[in-house]
Amino acid sequence: MAKRKSKFVCQSCGYESPKWMGKCPGCHEWNTLVEEVVASSTKRGNWTSSAATIHKPEKISQIQSQEEPRIKTQMQELNRVLGGGVVPGSLVLIGGDPGIGKSTLLLQVSSQLAESNVDVLYISGEESIKQTKLRADRLNINSDQLYVLAETNLVDIVNQIDAINPGFVVIDSIQTVYKEEVTSAPGSVSQVRECTSELMRIAKQKHIPIFIVGHVTKEGSIAGPRLLEHMVDAVLYFEGERHHTFRILRGVKNRFGSTNEMGIFEMKELGLVEVLNPSEVFLEERSQGVAGSAIVASMEGTRPVLVEIQSLISPTSFGNPRRMATGIDHNRVPLLMAVLEKRVGLMLQNQDAYVKVAGGVKLDEPAIDLAVAISIASSFRDQPPQADDVLIGEVGLTGEIRRVSRIDQRVQEAAKLGFKRAIIPAKNMDGWTPPSSIEVIGVESVQHAIRETLGQS
Repeated sequence: MAKRKSKFVCQSCGYESPKWMGKCPGCHEWNTLVEEVVASSTKRGNWTSSAATIHKPEKISQIQSQEEPRIKTQMQELNRVLGGGVVPGSLVLIGGDPGIGKSTLLLQVSSQLAESNVDVLYISGEESIKQTKLRADRLNINSDQLYVLAETNLVDIVNQIDAINPGFVVIDSIQTVYKEEVTSAPGSVSQVRECTSELMRIAKQKHIPIFIVGHVTKEGSIAGPRLLEHMVDAVLYFEGERHHTFRILRGVKNRFGSTNEMGIFEMKELGLVEVLNPSEVFLEERSQGVAGSAIVASMEGTRPVLVEIQSLISPTSFGNPRRMATGIDHNRVPLLMAVLEKRVGLMLQNQDAYVKVAGGVKLDEPAIDLAVAISIASSFRDQPPQADDVLIGEVGLTGEIRRVSRIDQRVQEAAKLGFKRAIIPAKNMDGWTPPSSIEVIGVESVQHAIRETLGQS
């Protein structure tokens, strides 16, 4: 009897080892190597091919370019994140926390495409057909062109795709699908890699867009090896706070569009509803005339979003003051406080600082620095800035206000929402024409910005 061969594969990075190790040499994670049986093959690969299957290289100047028609969904937010719509033959991976709304989003998209005379095959590996029907009833989804299949065997899934020949396929989720030839358990590195490769082949050959759902780890990244994200055409993250009804769809990889786009949805009783003007939503509950509040115009892809930044500065009761931040990088708060203390003269070393981005949104661009600094100074002085001011700019360590990108779109969004003044970097004053309804003030330093917004102390 032949001896069974096995290998140990890291479930995080895909590193293979002939023996078990507690720590993976590839990604340095602990207890991630799992034993997998190596499938023995009695056939040798045939390296010869007929002349009919040989693809010869072509000159790029002689290749005819052709614009791919995109499939438009009724969700403008999803179309924006995908770069204008669903590309035929694309393989898209959607990840997110459990219960965040991934299945709800894809079931709504499937229903909309089915209503547009497109055959849709929704394959659920985690729910039965009756459970999927209950969700569809809650969302008022009922279409004759939406097919539902509860299956995890990849061979049966491929056979159903061949039989129905749908125009759109959803796999929920890739961690439940298995291939019989692979001896490891479903969700392992080998299974995810082989199943995704087979789905990629089907998408390209049959020109069918396939959406697959991926689980996420406790760190927030998609479970399985990073190879999974490299294989697909687009990677979307569906995120949001459990205590907020808003959900944010971000594109972190997209071969057919920008990777900086963001779509905002609101979870309601009848499913996800897209938010077309997120600035009004984020600002509808703000308190005017309160110290520690500042408005910033942040860019999320090609869309400007106005968000409120709140700060609370209070004397500390401990030897080491606390620095807490929600919605922004926590390392940015002590950095900006050090600039205010050194360049402006605010004694913040014995003050606790709590900074929050209202609405549950996360901001990570440098243009929010000025608004954070002004909100901290406003709370420390207990002096509110003007309610119709919007602040835009990056703060350097020497206290200068540095140039930011797309200043015209940010200011136009602020003017559209009724703001009267925009405090921007002085280097951004030239090369564009601001709207007549808003006054634009260029500042060169943090001291200058504080004088314009809070006045002399």
